[in-house]
Amino acid sequence: MCLSIPSKVVSIDSEEQMCTVDTMGVKREASLAMMQEGEVKVGDFVLIHIGFVMNTIDPKEAELSLETYKEIIDFFEEEELKNTLQSGDESVNKII
Repeated sequence: MCLSIPSKVVSIDSEEQMCTVDTMGVKREASLAMMQEGEVKVGDFVLIHIGFVMNTIDPKEAELSLETYKEIIDFFEEEELKNTLQSGDESVNKII
């Protein structure tokens, strides 16, 4: 199963058929070769599969998905910290 996180297009290089996207603060390059010309604009949210922009996604749906991903990340970070504290790892006490 492939899980695609909505990414926001921050720049487009039409000549190279590439774009730069921001995925939850991480910028990366993606190919526009699978999209028809003019379908993707700066500011659009897109879904990427193996480095290719596959389609655009509604901004409201993208924001809802991103909020859900952030909640999942926060949950796992809290669980990891809780498990580390319960294990008695002294290095965590230095951070806190």
